[in-house]
Amino acid sequence: MADSEMCVRSSRELWTILLGRSALREQAQIEAELDRNWERLLQGLSFYKPPSKSAADKLKADKDTPQTLKDFGLRISKLLALDEQQSVQILQCYLQEDYRGTRNTLKTVLQDERQSQALLLKIVDYYYEERLCVLRCVLHLLTYFQDERHPYRMEYSNCVGKLEKDLVSNYRQQFESLSKSEAPTWETHGNQMTERQVSRWFVQCLKEQALLLEILFLYYAYFEMPPSDLHTFTRLFKEQGFGQRQTNRHLVDKSMDALVERIGYFSSLILVEGMDIDFLHKCALEDRTEQHQFFDQQEEMDQTLLTFGDIPHQGPVLLAWVLLRHTLHPEEVSSVVRRLGNTTLQLTVFQYLTDMLQALSSTGNNCTVSTARMCIYGLLSFVITSFEEDTLGSQQHLINAACEVLAAPSLSELFWESKPNMGLGVILDSAVGVFPYKTGPLLQLLTALLSDKATAKKVYTFLDKMSFYTEAYKHRPTDVISREDGILWRRQTHKLLYPLGVGQTNLRMPQGCFGQVCEGKQPSVGDQGFLVRWEYSYSSWTLFTCEIEMLLHVVSTADVLVHCERVKPILDLLHKIISTDWTVSDCLLPLTSRIYMLLQRLTSVINPPVDVITSCVNCLIALAARQPGKVWSSLHHTGFLPFASAPLANMTQTISAEGMKAGNYGNLLVLIEQPRGEYSVTIAFLKLVTTLIKGQLGSTQSRGLIPCVLLVLKEMLPTYHKWRYNTYGVRERIGCLILELVHAILNLSQECESEGSAPSLQSLCIYSLANTEAGQAVVNIMAVGVDTINMVLAAQPSSAGAEGPGQVLIQTVKLAFSVTNNVIRLKPRSDTASPLEQALTQHGGHSNNLIAVLAKYIYHKHDPALPRLAIQLLKRLASVAPMSVYACLGSDAAALRDAFLTRLQSRTEDMRIKVTILEFLTVAVETQPGLIELFLNLETKDGSDGVKEFSLGEWSCLAVVLELLDSKQQGKYWCPPLLQRAALAFLHALWQDRRDSAISVLRSKEKFWENLTAPLFVNLPPPAESTEPCVLESCAFVMKIIALEIYYVVSGALEPSLKAALESFSIKRRYEFWSDYVRELVCVACEGEEEGLRSLSESQMLISAWRTLLILSTSHVSMHTLPAFNQLYRNKPAFLRNRSITALTESEVMHLKDTAARQKLFMDVLEGTKAALLTFQSEFCLRLGSMMVTLLLILLKQWRSVLLSAPALLPPLSLMLESLLHTDQSLMDRTKAKLLSALILALQTQGLNEGEISQLPQLLLCVCEMVQDESLALIDSTRHMIQKGDVQDDSMETDNPHVQKDQRDSVCVLALHLSKELCRADEDGEQWLQVVRKLPVLPSILSALELSLRSKQNLFFTEAVLHLLLTLARTPQPSLELYVVINALKTRDSPVPPRLQGAAAVAGAGVIQSICLPLLSVYEGPANGAAQAFVRRSQDAPSWPGVYRLSLCLMESLLRTLRYNFINEALDFVGVHQERILQCLTAVRTVQSLACLDEADHTVGFLLQLSCFCKEWHFHLPQLLRDVQVNLCFLCQTCTYLLHSKKMLHHYLQAKNAEGLPPETHPQITSASASRELLEGEREEVESKALQAVQCGLLKILSKTLATLQHFSPDCCQILLDQCMDLAEYKTLFVLSFSSPAFDSDVAPSFGTLMATINVALSMLGEMEKKKEPLALVSSEETQALRSLLMFSMENCFYVLISQAVLCVKDPGVSLRDKQRLKQELSSELSTLLSTLFRFFRRGSPSSPAGALLPSAQSKSTAGTKVSAEPQEPFLQLVQAFLRHLQR
Repeated sequence: MADSEMCVRSSRELWTILLGRSALREQAQIEAELDRNWERLLQGLSFYKPPSKSAADKLKADKDTPQTLKDFGLRISKLLALDEQQSVQILQCYLQEDYRGTRNTLKTVLQDERQSQALLLKIVDYYYEERLCVLRCVLHLLTYFQDERHPYRMEYSNCVGKLEKDLVSNYRQQFESLSKSEAPTWETHGNQMTERQVSRWFVQCLKEQALLLEILFLYYAYFEMPPSDLHTFTRLFKEQGFGQRQTNRHLVDKSMDALVERIGYFSSLILVEGMDIDFLHKCALEDRTEQHQFFDQQEEMDQTLLTFGDIPHQGPVLLAWVLLRHTLHPEEVSSVVRRLGNTTLQLTVFQYLTDMLQALSSTGNNCTVSTARMCIYGLLSFVITSFEEDTLGSQQHLINAACEVLAAPSLSELFWESKPNMGLGVILDSAVGVFPYKTGPLLQLLTALLSDKATAKKVYTFLDKMSFYTEAYKHRPTDVISREDGILWRRQTHKLLYPLGVGQTNLRMPQGCFGQVCEGKQPSVGDQGFLVRWEYSYSSWTLFTCEIEMLLHVVSTADVLVHCERVKPILDLLHKIISTDWTVSDCLLPLTSRIYMLLQRLTSVINPPVDVITSCVNCLIALAARQPGKVWSSLHHTGFLPFASAPLANMTQTISAEGMKAGNYGNLLVLIEQPRGEYSVTIAFLKLVTTLIKGQLGSTQSRGLIPCVLLVLKEMLPTYHKWRYNTYGVRERIGCLILELVHAILNLSQECESEGSAPSLQSLCIYSLANTEAGQAVVNIMAVGVDTINMVLAAQPSSAGAEGPGQVLIQTVKLAFSVTNNVIRLKPRSDTASPLEQALTQHGGHSNNLIAVLAKYIYHKHDPALPRLAIQLLKRLASVAPMSVYACLGSDAAALRDAFLTRLQSRTEDMRIKVTILEFLTVAVETQPGLIELFLNLETKDGSDGVKEFSLGEWSCLAVVLELLDSKQQGKYWCPPLLQRAALAFLHALWQDRRDSAISVLRSKEKFWENLTAPLFVNLPPPAESTEPCVLESCAFVMKIIALEIYYVVSGALEPSLKAALESFSIKRRYEFWSDYVRELVCVACEGEEEGLRSLSESQMLISAWRTLLILSTSHVSMHTLPAFNQLYRNKPAFLRNRSITALTESEVMHLKDTAARQKLFMDVLEGTKAALLTFQSEFCLRLGSMMVTLLLILLKQWRSVLLSAPALLPPLSLMLESLLHTDQSLMDRTKAKLLSALILALQTQGLNEGEISQLPQLLLCVCEMVQDESLALIDSTRHMIQKGDVQDDSMETDNPHVQKDQRDSVCVLALHLSKELCRADEDGEQWLQVVRKLPVLPSILSALELSLRSKQNLFFTEAVLHLLLTLARTPQPSLELYVVINALKTRDSPVPPRLQGAAAVAGAGVIQSICLPLLSVYEGPANGAAQAFVRRSQDAPSWPGVYRLSLCLMESLLRTLRYNFINEALDFVGVHQERILQCLTAVRTVQSLACLDEADHTVGFLLQLSCFCKEWHFHLPQLLRDVQVNLCFLCQTCTYLLHSKKMLHHYLQAKNAEGLPPETHPQITSASASRELLEGEREEVESKALQAVQCGLLKILSKTLATLQHFSPDCCQILLDQCMDLAEYKTLFVLSFSSPAFDSDVAPSFGTLMATINVALSMLGEMEKKKEPLALVSSEETQALRSLLMFSMENCFYVLISQAVLCVKDPGVSLRDKQRLKQELSSELSTLLSTLFRFFRRGSPSSPAGALLPSAQSKSTAGTKVSAEPQEPFLQLVQAFLRHLQR
């Protein structure tokens, strides 16, 4: 936010770059930064100049800097005594990096005195940090410039080479200046320099002194110090008192002691390093001491060092100088050397060295500490080699110092390589000399010498082969004899060294062992004792086992403390060696197995030894890292850990801690550790439980850990910050360990769920953190805030340490972020917010608003992971919590936005933070409208046409995103692919959420679409090679954005640049490239997931995006017709108002018109699908296969014309289906369904050619197996639903959505439809019959059909089965064509169709048993009435009435094909369903819906086939036959009346609410709003179409009814010519009356009905001749079919009329008068009809479709469609003959 850029980079930013925390990671970039800034590093603190008049004049003359900044810069200059220009630069850097406000608030702050003073103090802190960062950069260079493992070693080395010459002199002068500088006062620095600021200045002064000395120490570790420099430093440090005699020492308080001590440490180390003891040692060994630089320059140093002795820091210097004097001139043991040596011992130099190394290791960086250890190692080694050990003071202090030195891994390796009688080996030998009388010294040294596996094996071997055993005696034992001098002893008997029981592990010293009394070494038991060293070989590991056994024996006695002191070093060594080298653990089993009992007994005593218990637990931690199950099984019996006394039943009982005991550890915590304020056991306990959890224990063992975890969550986490602590930093460490434990539980990769209702560890943690005080404790940790963390970091003596309090606090807060994020992610969804969520999202005061605290972590600069994790938590909260982040930020929202964008647009910022910020904004697009508007920062203005126009504001995130997308920026270090992917994800979120204002701004930007689509034009390496996953995601997001833009914007409104990009995409054949790439990607992903691709989710995303793009390219749907659009964007009127929505062909926009390209794309999709399904290995392959099958299905449907010439599709699809046949049902259902649909489409598109017919048997077998399996599964699921009472009682209506409830029938239904298609393709039917013989598929589907009918479930399955059975029976379903009727006219003894086997197989499988009785359930039920049964609005929708109609059609087909072989089954069917049949025949009078007419049509068609078997029917069901005959006559009368009275029929249709309308016109009539908009003419046209559709249905019913009645009447020829005919066989069907037909059911059908029927048919024929284009007819074929239907009806009516009339005339029961009347009426009526027919046929009319099928005895057929004036039509000749017969 600075008004002008700085000319130089800030020191903190440079330090961040050198640490590798920025975007600058390449070696060339680091080298460039060092070349640019090395002079500043050389100058150090002198880079910052004091004020000067020239600098003030230059600042005054600067016209680029605002005056307000100049004025404020002068105030900074006065307060800091800093150069005026540099003061302004510091101000600008602060405003750019650390200022927590906006540019507008800055103006207010600078004008307000109070606020400007606060800003001034913050700039002071920033300036102090800048000074320290300069020194940290130099320290970092010196740390790694010789480290071969560091990536920038060469660059660092070159820079150090430039600094080498003048670095020491500059930094020494700066140190002198700092140590002698006077404290600032208010008189010299202004009123802001208060006492607090003076103290702050002095702390900064001490920090700078310590850093300068640390730099000098590291420098001299690599470069030789001249003697003159050593003299200079010695005088300097003496004058300063090694930091304790500061000029401003009156300002030193207790908080500064650590810094003062640190100055003293480095002062001492510099002087010791300057004496070059290592070179001195080397010269002494090679006897060339004269080559040392101090050989003849000692007098001046002697005089200076003689004044030392009052400060502990001088001890190492004096020791090194004494060693140097003694080595260079051993013959001159002067009084000076003795005096200095005594002074050195008086200063307890070895204890000081121990304290110094411990202090440095806790606060310094690793390199400084290791260098200090190396320096002291050389000093100690040479000292011990040169002087007798007894003259060096306390042996324990010496050992402690040696152990601290040997903590460096490289030094322990160096120790084992050196000679045992030199250096620290002397100490080791001395410790061995008193072992095992004193176990501590030796074990302490060996523990320090463990650094890696090699040293571990050496330590193990060393202890395993001990040669001497040292014992202490007050008096010589009686079983020992000695020489006269008493020095050499010899044992006379065997001796057990430990008083243990028989059978226990022990050491046995054999008879005859020699022992030597150690002279000059007295044991601690008394002055008169003996210390004897026996020559006895043994293993110390056995001895250690005995020591632990002894402790177990005396644990309750007074000797326990003595034995604990001996055992603790053993346990520490055991822990270290197991941690270092696990392979030796088997050899140490006797020791490790006793730890559990030791832990149990020690924790049970009244005053337990805490340190030994801690060591025991540490050993178990090392063991649990490799054998968690074994450790747990042994540990949970000890009573140490908390445990449950009763089984855990549920979460409520567990949380209440009912029946849980704290165990020995819980008692120890409460009774011992908390009162003392020392928590070593607690720290070990937390580490142990964490290790066990990370070991992935089984479910039973995990449940055993629940009491431990509950103790942590319930008793420790909420209260640990209130405990008493003696040591600073322990509280933070315990908090960190607790959160590490919780974090480990929440991140278990595959936690075994607990059996029953007992909670798992993870669910326990989630519930506790979400609903108890533990969650609030975590919230409190997160609420620490960035300011507190910065304060802790600033208070550290050194900020470079990895384990300082500040770093521990940062780690704790980071763990709190991660834990909270995981809890929210894993918590079960609930309608109510948990206490944790309430605490996270509460809108409190500004100071305690957690959301604002989280957002302010963006200001943290020390650890980039901290703000990153905070933003990730914000992202999680923004997506799941019902709150507004923008509202929570309050007045800080704009400032925080600026901070976010500042870090986002910085080119040196860590890339991961940038990515996280963009991901947060991506989530905010959908869930945080206020926040995203803040970040979009769009400015509005009124356009010329009155529409608002948007533009980017100064602080808009879109500007940064556009810069990241710029194709010129790609490949630069500040725009890596991962960051570009995040930017594209953000843009995709904008498009997906339809942020029209932002989208409009983006569209208007020049080259936006060109830059956006650039990734799609890059040639990626093959998927088999390595490609960054984020690149795939970037391409996927680009494809999705393009798809959304094309989908929601009409073609005319697309931006020209986007159109050009799409055209270029096609011209450059990028469709083909991406098609190939996606195909290979699928293949590689499925062939080997782990080896083929690093990241599968990104691959799946790209495949999905490509699929979306291809689907869109096939779409021809207008946007506003899609329900998804109306549902999603009905609340966006502006978008709909500004853009006219019209139909759009996306394939034209996307330039995908080439047939060859489409065919290639489809074949690539087919290959990818094949690869995914044939190499099915995992759930990922399944998902890919499902996606690809979906795309394949859509392309197959949309590009059907293109695929006609494509290679055969059936073979690969068949292979895929076969591979999925035996896969897991639950995983593959959807994929199977899509694949079956694709097979059906492929079969319909390409059919079967000669090459594919050979594959038909295998495909049929595969499909039938699937049908069989699915049918059996459907039976099981249906029975299960029936048992549960989940049966939906549906009526004949299908408006109830629950009829489609069952989901398992989808695959089965599609398999049945595919079977039907294959059956149709199998022309001869042989393949189907073979499959039916091989598999029991028909019994399976018939069993499922029967169950479905009985339970009235699985509607779609039922319909599909019936369609398949119809196809198998080889008869088509009824249609407008008439060959059903024509076949019905065949004589009974005509030959049966040749394809009889399919129908026979269906009938033989028991179809009548599966359908006949169960079909009653379809239309019988409490909700079905007589009227309801036939009220249908659509005849095509799936329905149970449709099932009944299909069943009728199936019976008709089987009867027509099998004839006498099926007559008994047909009679059974008609007998069972006689009520429904009769009801259907009478329902036409009251219901004229298309569905009702359709059922009547099927019913009459079935009766027509059954009427061919009248004798059998009459024999079995005589009454039903009579009822059917009567009802058919009434049906004939009804149809005739309705066809004759069009007005009445129209009235009925209107009264029934347009039920007779066809489906395609129905919605236009039923919709009230639509009907109001229709014009009157259109309304009449629609009603006319509906009327004629009903008329057509009635005519079909009438034609079949007359054909059936003809079978119930005598044969015309026979009754006319055969005088011996048995007339009693037939019944008179019509009464003797010639009145017009009535609609009343009381009026019986008569001969007048038949005459009216003929007149109606003739009238309709005449109307058709008058109207050239009837409204209901759309083709000449349908017109011709309707005319033939009318002619057929007329013919049958004449046949029935003649037959019934002759029957009546010959009936003796009819009176002669009635017969005469019949003849007269018929003669008159027929004469009139014949004259009318003659006139009609003279004009021309189609012949009857039955003319060619009439018996030759009746008439001759005519082939022509027109006749002459003579009556050549057969039925007219018959009528003329009958008329002549009547007139005789």
